[in-house]
Amino acid sequence: MFETYNFHEIEKECQSSWFSSNKFAAKKNSSKKKYYVLSMFPYPSGKLHMGHVRNYTIGDVISRFKRFQGYNVMQPMGWDAFGLPAENAAIKNNTLPDKWTYQNIDAMQEQLNSLGFSIDWSREIATCDPSYYKWEQWLFIKLFKKGLIYKKTSKVNWDPVDQTVLANEQVIDGKGWRSGALVEQKEIPQYFFKITDFAEELDKDISSLDEWPPQVKLMQKNWIGKSFGYRVEFQQKEFNSIAIFTTRLDTLYGATFLAIAIDHPISIELSKTNKEICDFINENKKSGVSTAELEKAEKKGIFTGLFASNPINGKSIPVWISNYVLMGYGEGAIMAVPAHDDRDFEFAKKYSLDVIQVIESDQELYTGKGTLINSEDFNGLSSDDAINKIGKQLSSKKVAEKQTKYRLRDWGISRQRYWGCPIPIIHCNECGEVCENESNLPVTLPQKEKFDFDNQSIKTEIDFINCICPSCGNPAQRETDTMDTFVESSWYFARYTCPTEDKSMLNDEANYWLPVDQYIGGIEHAILHLLYSRFFSRLLRDEGLINISEPFKNLLTQGMVLKDGSKMSKSKGNTVDPGELIEKFGADTARLFIMFAAPADQSLEWSDKGIEGSHRFLKRVYTQIFNFKKILDGQSTFNLEESNLDSEFKFQLNKTIDKVTDDIDRRKSFNTAIASLMEFVNYLSTLDKQKSLTELYLGYKNLLIMLSPFVPHFSEYIFIKLTEHRIDNEPWPSVNKDDLVQSTKTIVIQVNGKVRDNIEIENNAPQEIIEEKAFASEKVLRFVEERTNVKKVIFIKNKILNIVV
Repeated sequence: MFETYNFHEIEKECQSSWFSSNKFAAKKNSSKKKYYVLSMFPYPSGKLHMGHVRNYTIGDVISRFKRFQGYNVMQPMGWDAFGLPAENAAIKNNTLPDKWTYQNIDAMQEQLNSLGFSIDWSREIATCDPSYYKWEQWLFIKLFKKGLIYKKTSKVNWDPVDQTVLANEQVIDGKGWRSGALVEQKEIPQYFFKITDFAEELDKDISSLDEWPPQVKLMQKNWIGKSFGYRVEFQQKEFNSIAIFTTRLDTLYGATFLAIAIDHPISIELSKTNKEICDFINENKKSGVSTAELEKAEKKGIFTGLFASNPINGKSIPVWISNYVLMGYGEGAIMAVPAHDDRDFEFAKKYSLDVIQVIESDQELYTGKGTLINSEDFNGLSSDDAINKIGKQLSSKKVAEKQTKYRLRDWGISRQRYWGCPIPIIHCNECGEVCENESNLPVTLPQKEKFDFDNQSIKTEIDFINCICPSCGNPAQRETDTMDTFVESSWYFARYTCPTEDKSMLNDEANYWLPVDQYIGGIEHAILHLLYSRFFSRLLRDEGLINISEPFKNLLTQGMVLKDGSKMSKSKGNTVDPGELIEKFGADTARLFIMFAAPADQSLEWSDKGIEGSHRFLKRVYTQIFNFKKILDGQSTFNLEESNLDSEFKFQLNKTIDKVTDDIDRRKSFNTAIASLMEFVNYLSTLDKQKSLTELYLGYKNLLIMLSPFVPHFSEYIFIKLTEHRIDNEPWPSVNKDDLVQSTKTIVIQVNGKVRDNIEIENNAPQEIIEEKAFASEKVLRFVEERTNVKKVIFIKNKILNIVV
């Protein structure tokens, strides 16, 4: 009855028990230390992929481990359910976005449960649920009244096919990420979150994120882009002056032209009377507005016919309009120094403009700092000294001002879509923009009977649009834009703490559970999602809803799952269906492989052989333990006296506990933890099953506890059979440090670097005694001949003795 590992029955039995009893429901418990584990919630596409499996297995391993350690653990799950993909799928499948979304949620919940994740489903949320986005609208109103949300006409990436604003990250090679249409720059009215008010705090507090990956912190630092420099005015006859912002005042003598943005006020004014300039501006509106897009795009420009005066030497330089200058950054104009800036150099070469070197270098293009040349009185100064001295000189003349700038821009959240959170604003001819009454929240989406491509937004939903102004009572119209889906994902982690609260956005449970102790998700979310979540935590803090500023204490960014060297995708035909994998090998095998195949923060290459190897390991452990159990059952008495345990066993057990605990808890090195458990299994297989009953019993018992976070069904089932106790009542094994010290050590004896013998000797034995034993060994003397031939002896304590002859 014990010989066959029937994973289907074992996993079905365990899951039935877990989910019927709400085993993993978390409750506030002030007597226990809390631990909040959260993996980034999925978009409900209807089907899990291996990236999901990896992400949520990591979270589940940590959750189960922390429960063994006695923590009050919460691991919730929900759905990032609004957004453009649902609209597109609804059109494709001739259904409604809400129906399609909720069907997918049911399917994915079943798939997640099939992997045995210890999720608290009582806290489940879906961002498209009015009970969720009601509080998003409530916060919007609060922030709008405080001036932290405002409306302005702004240039955006406009997809002419999908008829919507795209984020910079959704513009790929100048085209819409979904439609493939050439993206245009278009000015439309939009609502903005004033994230720039928090730029300094967001930048400064990055240093407090001790348990975040360094590369993520650097990416956030660069995105916020705090820089110190000078606003400098170049005098200009027709328009008085043109202001620029620069961090490299040391290169001022090398400025050979000014470049202004296509939507700079001077550009717009010139376009009114100059057809060439007008045509150039219109042509260059059809491109993305992100820095990344502009870096890749061909540098284009047109000469304005204007000249400006360099304030340091009075030299006259031409003014160009260029597509690589953004109005939203700095002053919408730059001083171009081709010898010391990549983009300026490319532009100058294309249009045959001067390139003047002012930082000493043997390269035609040098972007670093150094010693000044061709800079009159400032020659020979270092860049930093020159910046200070030139800055003082220009400041005294009132043509320069020292400033701190941020690359970060306010967050435009307006989207011209149906399937999103309605913006709770009413437009009244008498009162202007008026917030919806809080008592009327949520403002829900209009119900649709069918969904078609030509009617995705709310703009034609007359019953939704026409309303009464809550201020004056006159007829008015609702806002038809919906919010960017990043808004929903910027606070969901807080709502998990009290998902059924209906009197307020959050309650006191939020301060019990927050911050998230362990957050897990892909590095692709390193900037926007994580930055917006940090921003929202401060908004919630300032509203008195939570006490924290930083939402995520520890961040783990897991690598991608690859197959044949590429990211899995349907278009490449290299996907692996988790459902088929579970059916063939079981959930525990899938979990074990995904955690063992590679370090969690690195890409994992899929391997069919690796899956089979993980399955063989579980079958081996299963067989070993049940073979031992047969012997144990045949004993009339069994003495579980731990005082007489073999010293080598105690060392191997405690070494394994120490390594596995540290790997899971501190290092998050799950693959090496599993490797240590495999080594321990090998060691246990060498013990005499008749003579080492106590050692084997304790060994397998502790092995199953340490395996449990990785393979919970397997471990729970066998643990009950072996011990007649439930595994979840057991504490995590503790280390006896005294047992980690071995009384003897194996010293490797080498001659000229090649191993010739191994000597067992007392721990910390002196070199002299080891040398005596080494030179008494026939295996060693065969290669030494005479001791007088020895040139030197190299000794590494407790490890190696190398005889050089």
